[in-house]
Amino acid sequence: MEQTESLYPEDQKEMYALLKAQMKAVLDGERHIIPNLANASALLGGALRNINWVGFYLKHREELLLGPFQGKLACMHIGFGKGVCGAAYSRGETVLVKDVHRFPGHIACDCASNSEIVVPLFSHRQAVGVLDIDSPLLSRFNETDARELEGLARIIGNSCDWTELPGLQ
Repeated sequence: MEQTESLYPEDQKEMYALLKAQMKAVLDGERHIIPNLANASALLGGALRNINWVGFYLKHREELLLGPFQGKLACMHIGFGKGVCGAAYSRGETVLVKDVHRFPGHIACDCASNSEIVVPLFSHRQAVGVLDIDSPLLSRFNETDARELEGLARIIGNSCDWTELPGLQ
């Protein structure tokens, strides 16, 4: 994912406030999962600095299936509990990894990724997928990112009609 000059504030608090307002506006009035997740990944990809992949994995039968994303080709199937995405989904909580090479069972879809954050998406308190963001930098993500991305994941999760995608539930 090519990084260009960002139009977003460098201040993390200001950037996330603007990003949340834009996310609400972009998703307003649309309930279908595919366009919402496609636009959400594009918006996040344009706003977040020093990332090389951002996208979604969705619950499909007994695994996570690749959804809309921005970046290089990605793993298509991830088992529950496998890698960072599977761990976040199974635990139902955000997993922040400062060095993916030290994470037991890490799934390396892009060898350029060095840190990762994965935030579960919920519908009616049930995990339906995850938001996955990778960075080529070690320790790219911090607790502020985790908290703010959890807020964005709530906006995204609440904007979608999760019954529209066959096999998701």
